[in-house]
Amino acid sequence: MEVTINYNGQAVAVEVTLEVYEFLDRADHKAENLSHEQRRHWDGREFDEYIVATEGVGIYGETPEDYLCRMETLGELMAVLDTCTETQRRRFLLYALDGLSFSEIAALCGCSKSSVQGSIEAVRKIFKKILRNHPYE
Repeated sequence: MEVTINYNGQAVAVEVTLEVYEFLDRADHKAENLSHEQRRHWDGREFDEYIVATEGVGIYGETPEDYLCRMETLGELMAVLDTCTETQRRRFLLYALDGLSFSEIAALCGCSKSSVQGSIEAVRKIFKKILRNHPYE
């Protein structure tokens, strides 16, 4: 894949592998999210103070019960994802974990936005079906 990189104020086209392209695309996405977060602090507070206030509260100590519940939930989620196709799983994880939009996933996968949406909706339906069959557990 060809990527355009700004180097010393000049745009340079570079040929990269798919993995490098995905990494650069995710880095751009994360940088954009950080930029949006910084713009939210228009009242004069420093961004670092916000991070310290929200994330520096203290060390979280997970209890054995919390760990067990988290691992059981993770196992159930992975079991649902194992019933999906590899394409559905990859697209859903890009959407749910990496926070990519349908358009960004479509660009990465080389498909249409509607096919990405269809894949993610199919996985959601499977999750809803599982949750409907196991209420309050």
